[in-house]
Amino acid sequence: MFINLRISRRVLSLGGIFLLLLAGIAAENWIAACIAPISKPIEQIKTDQKVMALTINVDWGEEYIPAILDALEKDKAHVTFFVTGRWAKKNPELLKKMASRGHQIENHGYSHPHPDQLSVGANQEEIKKTESIIEGIIGQKTHFYAPPYGEKGISGLRAADQLGYQTVLWTLDTVDWRVDSTPEIIAKRILDPAIRFGIKPNKLGALVLMHPKANTLKALPEILDQLAREGFILETLDGLITFDQSGDTTS
Repeated sequence: MFINLRISRRVLSLGGIFLLLLAGIAAENWIAACIAPISKPIEQIKTDQKVMALTINVDWGEEYIPAILDALEKDKAHVTFFVTGRWAKKNPELLKKMASRGHQIENHGYSHPHPDQLSVGANQEEIKKTESIIEGIIGQKTHFYAPPYGEKGISGLRAADQLGYQTVLWTLDTVDWRVDSTPEIIAKRILDPAIRFGIKPNKLGALVLMHPKANTLKALPEILDQLAREGFILETLDGLITFDQSGDTTS
């Protein structure tokens, strides 16, 4: 009986500590929400030029990246890869190859957590750890942050802002991670967004979200060919921002 009582007290104690930790994160996020305003995430660049940026979030799929790089090189297209720190740490030579081909390398956090479930401090550690790993491999410091799962809660945005990062989301989502996303569907979500959105949005200055998947690789030649025929230039994120006419890269 006394043993059971001790166990129960221990369980209650651990439960209390867990609740206090959750309460602490919630309090920190609430405080963060009440202080200085935060920069809005970039979702699209305002321009009248036919330019777009393909962004590829990488936490897996390294087996498809060499062929993706070859397809991009064939069409003289450059993209922005947002990589996690843990992925970069495991694939340093591939990361160097991506950078050497002229593609922009940016920050996707370290372990691909849910930013909305972390404190500002924990989100900053995710970003800083990845920044250090990437800089150590390719000698370049990251300055854009794509939050995992596209989460845009106050703690993740505040963390990026305080570190001098600009948070990046997207205009068009290929949803290529879904098993039912065939190469044809992936291509249509970029080339004919009316399929997914009901109305055709302005593709000028659009940011397109992709991942290194088999069907994405298969869809890439059609996407690159069609966009070229429409007169679009595919830029890195840095390159796309130079076309911004609003003077505000948080549009």
